[in-house]
Amino acid sequence: MEWSPVFFINSIFLGAGLAMDAFSVSLANGLNEPRMRLRKMCGIAGVFGIFQGIMPMLGWVCVHTVVQYFRAFEKLIPWIALALLLFIGAKMLIEGIRNKSGEEERPGVGIAALLVQGVATSIDALSVGFTIAEYETVMALVCALIIALVTLVLCIIGLIIGRRFGTKFAGKASILGGIILIGIGIEIFVTGVF
Repeated sequence: MEWSPVFFINSIFLGAGLAMDAFSVSLANGLNEPRMRLRKMCGIAGVFGIFQGIMPMLGWVCVHTVVQYFRAFEKLIPWIALALLLFIGAKMLIEGIRNKSGEEERPGVGIAALLVQGVATSIDALSVGFTIAEYETVMALVCALIIALVTLVLCIIGLIIGRRFGTKFAGKASILGGIILIGIGIEIFVTGVF
């Protein structure tokens, strides 16, 4: 592939497609923490962007080095994403059910949960390394950077929307966020296995 407007358009669309899971998780995080500050929102979106940018490059490296080992691992990707998102979603769901009144201040997403969310929502991006395998190193890096930036923007939008509605649904936000995460895990699993 050569440098062209089509390359950039394809990278933007690829980034948007890959970012949908991270967008949905960001929406859930915003619902769960309606008083989230802008600095934290940028940090959360940045983590998702970094993971979405790194994973295609890891896939690209695998294609150019140990492709036969990666192909065996690729079958596990939907299972790993399902397990991680079910765990986080169930935890949010249980916390939301226990806190029925919604009066209590809910804890925001912690760094450990954020890292798990980042891995879970971007692990399917490893397979993008196969689709960009013909790119030279610089093009693959630019594509990964575009994917990361698109993810960053979409996640900030998701956090803003979630935060706005989180104040309206204060008592049910954690339950809704947990249901969203579980749904995303099931969607990744179903599309990856079937």
